[in-house]
Amino acid sequence: METIEGLDCGDLRIRAQMDGTPTSLRLAWRGKSTDRHPEKVLAPFFTLALAFAAMQKVPMELHFEELEHFNSSTITSLIQLIQDARSKGVKLRYVYNQGLRWQKLSFDAMRVFAKDDALELRSI
Repeated sequence: METIEGLDCGDLRIRAQMDGTPTSLRLAWRGKSTDRHPEKVLAPFFTLALAFAAMQKVPMELHFEELEHFNSSTITSLIQLIQDARSKGVKLRYVYNQGLRWQKLSFDAMRVFAKDDALELRSI
């Protein structure tokens, strides 16, 4: 697997990017994640992304700064990703915009999972 494709599903778009000398797999989220069962599309996408990051020996960096909204079902998928990444030894970094109240509240609640260096929550 040399590259990973992004994800387009309804109002949600996730772009996968690697630079020339890969230091991380960047997944840039845009639009809205409002599906009541986002795990149907996110789980398979995350499985591929984790396999790719593990093979490249790089962390996954998920960027939410340009995301307009996600629902509680999406949060559940992001928590599952934390658990799956830990089991595969892939570090995660969630980057969000603390100036957006909904993002600040959502990611502040996830701080309970940032108990080691396997997960970093970074606000801009």
